[in-house]
Amino acid sequence: MRRIHLTTVIARTLAAATVLTVTAACGAQSDKAAGAADQKPAAAAPSTAPSDGTANDNKADGSTADGATEADPASAPSANSAAKSAPKILMATGAKGAQVQELQARLAQVGWFDDTPTGTYGSVTVAAVKGFQSKRGLPTTGSADTATLQRLADMTTKPTRDELAGKAVNKPKTKLDKRCMTGRVLCISKTTRTLNWVVNGKVLSSMDVRFGSQYTPTREGTFKVFLKSKNHVSSIYHTPMPYAMFFSGGQAVHYSSDFAKRGYAGASHGCVNVRDKAKLAKLFDQVKVNDKVVIYW
Repeated sequence: MRRIHLTTVIARTLAAATVLTVTAACGAQSDKAAGAADQKPAAAAPSTAPSDGTANDNKADGSTADGATEADPASAPSANSAAKSAPKILMATGAKGAQVQELQARLAQVGWFDDTPTGTYGSVTVAAVKGFQSKRGLPTTGSADTATLQRLADMTTKPTRDELAGKAVNKPKTKLDKRCMTGRVLCISKTTRTLNWVVNGKVLSSMDVRFGSQYTPTREGTFKVFLKSKNHVSSIYHTPMPYAMFFSGGQAVHYSSDFAKRGYAGASHGCVNVRDKAKLAKLFDQVKVNDKVVIYW
């Protein structure tokens, strides 16, 4: 009996070690590997979390992130309850009218729509809505649902007649980071996508900016301008970078003709792009080497 018991303990120990090995090795799987391992039926509830693969990862022991096993039907909400919790779509591709026009004007206020509000829900509006949803952790559908519209309404103001006509854009007031309140600072907000030139707590000029993509992100933190180059050309991408002010390695604040042309449809390779060349030219003349640069959310 003692030998049988010992054999059973060893077998269980080996099985536990196997589970630990699989768990430790779990990570981003290839499509082929994921398909081969997906033998168990998935839970019935659709996810409304951002589709970055982290919010609903299945554990190696067959349990979900909340501890309920996949095989336990009681752990999954019913299809009816999932449908009730899903946000209602109010506008989507092909929609037309005043509501669409207001949506476009509000997206312009937060820097996601760079065209004249037309009142037609086309590909440009879909891309703008997707960008807004992705940045706020909402399901990236491109359709304007109740959750998206509520979040947008919380961040914007009712568009004026000039905004609806595409003649003006009233952006939310940027809240300056406390690090920007003393000295000479290029104060750059990723939230409002705005560069403020601040001297001793006073904003002297402001301009729209865009940043790197998720693959080439613009660094955040406190830096100093260590090099100015008025007619700089990238040695890596061989593209012009007029009025470049370098603050971290190869990352700089500079004028971008692509940003001026395409707006937020594109992204930089990590630099802070400015699309108003005249404003940046004036700023370039004022900024000195060793002036502070603060990049924050």
